[in-house]
Amino acid sequence: MDATGTPKGPISPWGQLKQPVETACLADIMSEELAKDLQIKEVSHSVELVEEATSLPECLPPGCDSDFVIAQMLQMQFDKEYDDMLKRTENKFNGTSKVNISYSNYRVIPENLLYDSEDEECTSEDKPREWDSFVSTEKAFKEMPKCGYKKQGSEMVTKHDITMSGRRNACRVMEFPPEFQTGDGGGFDMQLSNKVYNSLKVHSRNEQSRKNRLQDKSEQATAEMSVDPKTRLLLYSFVTQEVLERINGILSTGRDCIIPKECAIKVYKTTLNEFKTRDKYIQDDYRFKERFGKQNPRKIIHMWAEKEMHNLMKMRKFGILCPEVVALKKHVLVMSFIGQDHIPAEKLKEAFLKPAELMEAYNQTVKAMKILYENAQLVHADLSEYNILWHDEQCWFIDVSQSVDRNHPKALEFLFRDCTNVSNFFQKRGIEAQSPEEIFTHITGLTIGKEGVATLDNLQDFERNEELLSCEKIEKPFAFDYCWENSKK
Repeated sequence: MDATGTPKGPISPWGQLKQPVETACLADIMSEELAKDLQIKEVSHSVELVEEATSLPECLPPGCDSDFVIAQMLQMQFDKEYDDMLKRTENKFNGTSKVNISYSNYRVIPENLLYDSEDEECTSEDKPREWDSFVSTEKAFKEMPKCGYKKQGSEMVTKHDITMSGRRNACRVMEFPPEFQTGDGGGFDMQLSNKVYNSLKVHSRNEQSRKNRLQDKSEQATAEMSVDPKTRLLLYSFVTQEVLERINGILSTGRDCIIPKECAIKVYKTTLNEFKTRDKYIQDDYRFKERFGKQNPRKIIHMWAEKEMHNLMKMRKFGILCPEVVALKKHVLVMSFIGQDHIPAEKLKEAFLKPAELMEAYNQTVKAMKILYENAQLVHADLSEYNILWHDEQCWFIDVSQSVDRNHPKALEFLFRDCTNVSNFFQKRGIEAQSPEEIFTHITGLTIGKEGVATLDNLQDFERNEELLSCEKIEKPFAFDYCWENSKK
């Protein structure tokens, strides 16, 4: 042990041993001197990091070794931008005026001094390029002042210039409908005279009118085995509203409708020339008389569908077998399906019936015609073996869109035609059916001669006075003979 009282360690013959590090006590750590030493070391370390970060590279790019050179380059760019702004302001202020105001005195660099060639190449590449000759031609039209003429060099150019007029006509040709074959006129400077342009314009209008007159145009009308876009939207709305579950197939195609399979959807064709000759079925109907005169063809088709809906509802009211109306939207009529397991019922024309079944069908048809005339106050007007279905040993009437009211001026004529169709069909099938005149008398109680011409004359005698029927006026008898004798005195 030494004088301080610290014990000495053992002496090694191989050398001196390292003394163990003394652990600092809490008093030394909290001492003020130790805190100062740590702060000095931390400050010296941060100074070294800052010097390393701000040290400049040994090799600088040429032209950047002087702050003055850098400032000159920045100033030159600012001056160029300022001069460009002045040029744009000058062009906007002058416009197409004959008197121009120049801002050249305010420029930093005069116009006669050119910039570097590299900058010029960059600016030339930045200019917008024109796709075809029509773009440049349209720009030339805009530059023409309102007065109609401008001075181009030593010549005076007007808006009636032959070259400019030809280019303008070429631009107008590109505005024709897409189906008009114009070719690639933008690849060269195309010019058309007024005579050529007017001929092309007349031809384009004629072609457009001819296409609009097509009977079954796909964009506007339902075709033989297809549906136009508007009709597809109507059918889709029936599915989305859960009126129908799905739509598929086509049941049959008639003169005025397409009936897709499933729930018997009747879709009326929207452009049919036949309706121009079939207006007699609806124009004299008191239910649609006031709405018929001022309607376009599409509206008339909507009225035709509405008329069939009313006729079907009236027939079912009096117990006549016919489809039940489910929904109506414009020219789409949804009816109950007559058939079983998605198989439509057969028409009388296509059904193979035994003699007993044919006799039963004949009796049911005549009975339904009588109920239709007496109770429902309707005449089918197109009854034949094609519009009568045989289902569950019963006759069902369909296609009643052309059915007219009993008070229609030609109701008896239509009824006699129906009687003729029914009588001829069953007689051809070997049934002892009554003659058309006998069926007509059985239904109406009116007697008609057997001669055809006389029949038509008698039918004309049965026509009613429309004014008396609609207004319910009573005709007052006029004593013509009495007045005539008094006038002679």
